Amino acid sequence: MPESLRLPQGGLIDRDKPLSFRFNGTRYQGFAGDTLASALLAAGVRLTARSFKYHRPRGITSAGPEEPTSMVELLGDRQSATQPITTLQLQEGMEARSVNCWPSARFDLLAVNQWFARLLPASFYYKTFMWPNWLLYEPAIRHAAGLSHAPDADKVPGIYETRYWHCDVLVVGAGPAGLTATIAAAQAGCRVLLVDEGLEPGGALLARRDSIDGMPGVDWVRARVAQIDSMPNVRRLVQASAWAYREANMVIVTEREPGRNGVFQRTWRVRARRVVIATGALERPLVFHDNDRPGVMLASAVQTYLHRFAVQPGRRAVVFTNNSSAYEVAADMRAAGIEVAAIVDARAQVPPDALALVTGIRVLAGQVVVGTSGRRSLRAALVCARDGGGSAHGNTERIDCDLLAVSGGWNPVVHLFSQSRGTLRYESELGSFVPDQPAQGARCAGAARGLLDLPAALSDGVRAGVEAAEACGFAAPTLEPAVASPGPAHATEVLWHVAPMGAGDKAFVDLQHDALVAGQDIAPDDHVVARLGEQAELRDLARIDIQVVEDQVIGD
Repeated sequence: MPESLRLPQGGLIDRDKPLSFRFNGTRYQGFAGDTLASALLAAGVRLTARSFKYHRPRGITSAGPEEPTSMVELLGDRQSATQPITTLQLQEGMEARSVNCWPSARFDLLAVNQWFARLLPASFYYKTFMWPNWLLYEPAIRHAAGLSHAPDADKVPGIYETRYWHCDVLVVGAGPAGLTATIAAAQAGCRVLLVDEGLEPGGALLARRDSIDGMPGVDWVRARVAQIDSMPNVRRLVQASAWAYREANMVIVTEREPGRNGVFQRTWRVRARRVVIATGALERPLVFHDNDRPGVMLASAVQTYLHRFAVQPGRRAVVFTNNSSAYEVAADMRAAGIEVAAIVDARAQVPPDALALVTGIRVLAGQVVVGTSGRRSLRAALVCARDGGGSAHGNTERIDCDLLAVSGGWNPVVHLFSQSRGTLRYESELGSFVPDQPAQGARCAGAARGLLDLPAALSDGVRAGVEAAEACGFAAPTLEPAVASPGPAHATEVLWHVAPMGAGDKAFVDLQHDALVAGQDIAPDDHVVARLGEQAELRDLARIDIQVVEDQVIGD
């Protein structure tokens, strides 16, 4: 049995409520408040999945719904098809297994596909297996394709329910910006619906050591949630994903485990006069040779498992970054007892405020990770000097580690805003798209608008709630934003990928679908920006055409 990586104290788990579960036929134990991912990490399980096409060993990469690699199938009375391992709340008796592997995740016969990678391009089966007749190959290909099995319709738990809801303001996301926006709109007298896809509200504050209004961030969240729950004009949903933004400000929300006996999922069709999108931001990975090995994780995920679940994802770590947010993670790892062997920073100059957080930790500025080594899990990171672009040169240093925390910057979660037909613009300082002009009654707030600093996100949440209330005809209350200390400026230097050192290097740009950089010519950053600008213009034209058609229909 692997060594336990559970910290002796801390986290938001209930250690008085142990839970037993099975994964790939082996019994493990976690606690109430765990996810399946955090319980497996605490048990020392590193290999949790196999990749879709090449069946390479994969582990847990993230801590939220963005998880690209570890998918599972639930068995028994709660059977369900492909699910991200990071979003499943641990329950007594839960049974799950890895998908896309046979006979097991540790020994997968189809891992032989790695040796024939050059013969397996995208849609290779449509191009290759045509002679003499596709029907000869179809049964075997369909047996190997797909992920999990479809659940037995007779054993799907509970029923599905649909509700229609009308409100003045819909707030999507219960992080710092979403909570303050909800309070501002509710105090103005608006009917507010607050939805959040997390297991509990708080967003990034649950995974950090921030202080707000003189109290720990987690305590501030609890106080604000208690305030919201006491307001008669506010309804709050948890484990509720807003996944579609339709015309006339209709947002579709799916609520999991709504708490009513017999109801498995509930779909809400919400009509709101104004929508505040406070969905936060997602950390970008960095692309380099063998960046898919179990033990390579997003830095923000490492921070989440440390603070929220009291789990050490590894014993000895290397941090690879192009921005300053990862320095807070390195400091948190050291405080939690993880040995941080080095911080590999692609930037030639590291800001002093970031360095002040990691005094005593080795910082390798102007260097990049060019590869990893190991078999079923990470054993070392290979580091080399950067030539100023995306390439590396000079001697390669091997740094032994079992955890590689990567941070390539942050992307605001603009999916709903884009669905509403709002336009985006490219922000070169962040290296990502941010919301621009809305097409409906929607406004982004906080990190979803590119404001990654906590004090700015708190203030922007208040402004978003006030503006939504005023747009609905309510008199805006006078509110002072919460006080929080700012962290170091992110100072992101965009790095899309590290150029391969050898012809056979495998750098994965899409971990879920096994899509490789594969030696393709990557344009310089300014050309990339130009392309993105052209795409934005095309998107604007498409939106205008849709609006013209709608205007004609309404006019007729």
